[in-house]
Amino acid sequence: MHSAQTPPLSKFHVNAAGLFWFVALLAISVPLFWIGFVSLAKSWTTPEYSYGILIPFISLYLFLRELRRYPLPAETVTDRWPGVLIVALSLVIAVMGNLVRIPDIVTYGFILWVGGVTLTVFGWKRGLMHWAPVLHLIFMLPLPQFLYWKISILLQSISSVLGVWFVSLAGVSVFLDGNIIDLGVYKLQVAEACSGLRYLFPILSFSYLFAILYRGPMWHKAVLLLSAAPLTVFMNSFRIGVIGVLVNSYGIEQAEGFLHFFEGWVIFLACVGILFLMAIALQRLTPNPLPLGEAIDLDFEGFGPIMARIFSIRSSVAMITATLLTLAVTLAWITVKPADAPPVERDPFALFPSKIDGWTGHRQKLEADVERTLGADDYVNITYMAPDEDGFVNFFVAFYNKQTEGSGIHSPEVCLPVGGWEVYAIEPHSVTFANTIYGTFTLNRAVIEKGLNRQIVYYWFEQRGKRHTNDYLAKASVFYDSLTIGRTDGALVRFVTAIGEHETEAHAEARMLRFMEQSLPKLPRFVPE
Repeated sequence: MHSAQTPPLSKFHVNAAGLFWFVALLAISVPLFWIGFVSLAKSWTTPEYSYGILIPFISLYLFLRELRRYPLPAETVTDRWPGVLIVALSLVIAVMGNLVRIPDIVTYGFILWVGGVTLTVFGWKRGLMHWAPVLHLIFMLPLPQFLYWKISILLQSISSVLGVWFVSLAGVSVFLDGNIIDLGVYKLQVAEACSGLRYLFPILSFSYLFAILYRGPMWHKAVLLLSAAPLTVFMNSFRIGVIGVLVNSYGIEQAEGFLHFFEGWVIFLACVGILFLMAIALQRLTPNPLPLGEAIDLDFEGFGPIMARIFSIRSSVAMITATLLTLAVTLAWITVKPADAPPVERDPFALFPSKIDGWTGHRQKLEADVERTLGADDYVNITYMAPDEDGFVNFFVAFYNKQTEGSGIHSPEVCLPVGGWEVYAIEPHSVTFANTIYGTFTLNRAVIEKGLNRQIVYYWFEQRGKRHTNDYLAKASVFYDSLTIGRTDGALVRFVTAIGEHETEAHAEARMLRFMEQSLPKLPRFVPE
């Protein structure tokens, strides 16, 4: 089952010097990575990442298994210095993350730091054998918010389509409008919570562990690992389809009962069960198939003596260097870290005028779940009309004090399909407003359709005096400006107007441009340059 080279506990001796430097290395790193740890603890309280607290323990288990399998390190190790270089690189990343106050960057640096410490302790050649437990730590990290929303919306769309397919297989008439499943009497919305994202990450983590523990050819392991994502999406879509059938046959009460039962850990355990069945099936393809109990190596024997090795860890010049380097960087950060920049001075959107040069606006509050998803510190949503204009113009701005924390800005291009709108065309478009501080700039121009309804959408990311059309560039500018001017505030600005049944795009667009020319001069009070 495991290597017989693990010495009994009595043969281990305490190496006081090595233990001191190793414990010191761990302890003095905590202040530098602290905001990353706090961010992780916070994310682990959310449904999507609640499994995250288990990941370090699973990685420790994988690490102990590997220690048991491999012999003790040689008395003399000569290839530790690459590990010190990786520790140094991880410290640079952590400092950068602290400077821009982006906890995700700090946690990325921490995982690299763990890898560097492993290589420093064991040496390059031996340390590389322990890549799997270190890599597994990635699963404890939350996705960057802009990636989270892109993946979430994509999974919502896939789950909606497959869910409708399951409903139609049952002979139920169904129509899909964006992420809304229309059953006639009832309408079901495939919301963010139904995207399957909260099942995807733990299943991916489990399949990674499963592939490592599985005894079989490498291609078997690859199949088990790569099947996790489609399996999760399929099971989530099946759940949505069953809910649709229950709503149609028995009403919303029965469907809600099933919804509460068939979610969370039930989905997870169902996917785990299917992975076990796949492992059994894959074993049947081998000349000498193993029973499931032997195909999955869950042996915990000998972990006590293995864990006791920490007391006999050897000190080295490389480890001392890594410790002193970490100490120097940590002390430097504690001593000279800059104070948080004061909040930027601005007027709240509650003061934004509802009447602008003949245009009269109706202020609208977003629904609570949309407001929560938006995560803005302040926003305005006003639809304006004018007596001499043929249609409305909707004006929406979401402002964020700190884009390095919370939900952050995500592009309307991601959200539009959720409401059933299809993006017919989207491209950069140059506009000029000579009477404003904005002058000539480039924004995103989109034409969207929903049935016979068409709208023109203008939007851009207003970032501390700069305007971006690309959300990735907007994120990069936040990083740069945080380092150079200490500001991370910004906003999403959006204008929308409908294309009337008997009007052209040019006519509708001219209306929106007229309103923008009158309203934009008022914006800098609320979104500072």
